[in-house]
Amino acid sequence: MTSASISSIGQPKAATRPAPDAALVTAVAEKSALVMARLNTIIDHHPNVVLANSLGAEDMVLMDMICKDNLPIGIFTLDTGRLNEETYALLAKAQQQYGRDIEIMTPDYKQLEPWVREHGINGFYDSVENRKACCQIRKLEPLARTLKGKDAWITGLRAAQSVTRQNMDWEDFDTLNNLPKFNPLIEWSEKEIWAYIDLNNVPYNALHDHFYPSIGCAPCTRAITPGEDVRAGRWWWENPETKECGLHKAK
Repeated sequence: MTSASISSIGQPKAATRPAPDAALVTAVAEKSALVMARLNTIIDHHPNVVLANSLGAEDMVLMDMICKDNLPIGIFTLDTGRLNEETYALLAKAQQQYGRDIEIMTPDYKQLEPWVREHGINGFYDSVENRKACCQIRKLEPLARTLKGKDAWITGLRAAQSVTRQNMDWEDFDTLNNLPKFNPLIEWSEKEIWAYIDLNNVPYNALHDHFYPSIGCAPCTRAITPGEDVRAGRWWWENPETKECGLHKAK
């Protein structure tokens, strides 16, 4: 499987997106039922489970499913301190629309401040090592704190998103945090994600309307152009093989 390009994921704004055809509606319904079955199976075996909501389109689909069925799954997000304003706006909107708390985790200032003093506010541009160290402080350490004492965690990863995710399964194991990890949307296509969003009025990041299929920290994310891979806008100065922050390592 190869990751998609903007030719297949360049989403027009909701007001002008064509309505999903019957085949797509059916596919989304069938896959949604499978996801709900997976979520209930996870709860049965891992009652203290949480969803890592990056506030991307996929994670908003999962949040919608969880909230509509009032599933006992905690929801958290990692606020790195460098997110886009559109991401913060979505966070507020999601909490209001669903009436559900989203636990907001932030970096440890005792780690972040010395790193910034040494490398500069944008030192992650200087090397892959610096960028990964920044991700370690802003993402991995807060994630580890969040997952401490949990039974498992859930993500919105899809196999088609990047070369680093093509071999991932829906059931996985996070060796770093020593926890089961689940990816219920692993087989979904980009079109199916957006069909679900439109059919269910799911709130989403306004940057998606401006060719940001993958959204992370503001300095590390740009819009993509026709023909580019969907992850091309993440850490665009690096090779595709290094474009993970460490949260989601392939087997």
